[in-house]
Amino acid sequence: MVLLAVDTSGKQGSIALARGQADGTCEVLEVVPLEGGTFSAQLIPQVADLIGRHGFQKKDLGGFAVVSGPGSFTGLRVGLAAIKALGEATGKPIAAVSLLEAVAVAGGGAGKVLTALDAGRSEIYLGHYEAGADRAKMISERLVTRSELIEIVSGGAVVAAGKAFAETLRAQGIAVHEIDKLRSDAIARLGWKKILARDTLTPEVLEANYIRRTDAEILAKNSVG
Repeated sequence: MVLLAVDTSGKQGSIALARGQADGTCEVLEVVPLEGGTFSAQLIPQVADLIGRHGFQKKDLGGFAVVSGPGSFTGLRVGLAAIKALGEATGKPIAAVSLLEAVAVAGGGAGKVLTALDAGRSEIYLGHYEAGADRAKMISERLVTRSELIEIVSGGAVVAAGKAFAETLRAQGIAVHEIDKLRSDAIARLGWKKILARDTLTPEVLEANYIRRTDAEILAKNSVG
């Protein structure tokens, strides 16, 4: 099956074209980077160029994997809107992947693991997962401060993606298992596992997992109060 994966959750994004096999393997054919700030203008043309370069058409796509969060509000909306449209047009399955889940899998550990992503504003997206066998089951996901993270980790370690973020956590005295920043090829591989397990969504129920509220919601609540 030909699989398209999309990640527009961060300042930089990417798309990947892959071929999934019945035995669970997933061959990544190409990864294309997307420049931050222009996802809405780039995404659909880049998808068309990518599948065309490999001799495919939209009808040849057999499934989709997309990062559903956490991350940029605008970025996530762009990626999800594109996948919703493609899913509706093709009728093919969609696998929604949490970036915290992908970090848990990429960390390579087994058992209960904590995963962390930089949320900005001195806050951290924290995932608590049961990891193993190339999959991870979510226990919880939440937004925490750095001081809260220190208490939560308490002598343990957290899996974090990206050198700069990992070093920031270490400077706070937090033990870190550092992995490279993830691209959409990792999302494709995890998404293919989900598709094989029939852990998929239809376009109408696919939603973003922001974890925290938007500024507009915060302002609205404060104005009511």
